[in-house]
Amino acid sequence: MNTKIRSLLSVIVVASLMLAGCAEKPVSLKILYWNIQNGMWSDQGNNYDNFVDFVASEDPDICVWAEAESRYRTDSAVKMAGCEEAYLPYNWDLLARRYGHQYVCVSGKHDTFPQVVTSKYPVRIVKRINGNGKDVVVVHGSGQVEVDVDGEMLNIVTVHTYPFRYSYLADDKKASAAENGGDIYRAAEMKYICEQTILEQDPEGKGNWIMLGDFNAVTRADNWYLGRPEDDKAFLLNDYIRSNTPYVDIIEKWYPGEYQKSTFSGRRIDFIYMTEPLFSKVTEAETIHDGFATSSRDPRNLNNFCNPSDHYPITVTLKLQH
Repeated sequence: MNTKIRSLLSVIVVASLMLAGCAEKPVSLKILYWNIQNGMWSDQGNNYDNFVDFVASEDPDICVWAEAESRYRTDSAVKMAGCEEAYLPYNWDLLARRYGHQYVCVSGKHDTFPQVVTSKYPVRIVKRINGNGKDVVVVHGSGQVEVDVDGEMLNIVTVHTYPFRYSYLADDKKASAAENGGDIYRAAEMKYICEQTILEQDPEGKGNWIMLGDFNAVTRADNWYLGRPEDDKAFLLNDYIRSNTPYVDIIEKWYPGEYQKSTFSGRRIDFIYMTEPLFSKVTEAETIHDGFATSSRDPRNLNNFCNPSDHYPITVTLKLQH
């Protein structure tokens, strides 16, 4: 074999090895979810500086925000007069750039409690889910987005279910609450959302799916701590997910036998669910209860608002192979 051919083969071998090494290089992906209570009302008067510093310090690759719209004037319980006053969601692109995210997508929106996804990676909306116009209204809206992480696609379903004890548009709210109308309605919302997303597109959960948000419902998995009756309708929503979808509750699996509250009130009603292909790549999962995220009741007792939010942020880190 002559010298030129040998040299060429050596270059090809080295290049192939380099490509193979790149293909197996692990990439860390950090996801941060948080219900930020009325568009981070607590920090809007501070130009969101504390909020931006917190997010930047966590350095997530993808963020999902619930209640991502400005609703009240600073330091008050007076509602803003629509888009002429509200900074969010109309300026999420400007706010996200301050913590290093260039991609923004309003995922779910039906009223003034939207969910917004910001990301270092390209994001596109797959569908927005507001109900069927008949018996199911997804009150706060839901959405499915696709995030392209260097060629690996993640489907993210954002959720914020109906919050009250009585059913949506109940004629007799007291009677509906007594019959657990809110729990039944939330479960119907979740069934519809799942039917429109993972159960329609990937019922066996072979792909990369994440469903996360404020579910306004507790889970039977925590009943060793909660001590509720086994037939409590508060479990209906998460029972549906656990029995009918391929999703895995990340916090439950990561902290067996350890209760992880997600709200100031002490309830765990915020969830991150993943399919097994993604769950197997999780390296860290945490509900953040300290620092800027420390929740406390606003001393002015304005609509029971908290500072900075009545919910805590949750982060999950994965190792993806590329």
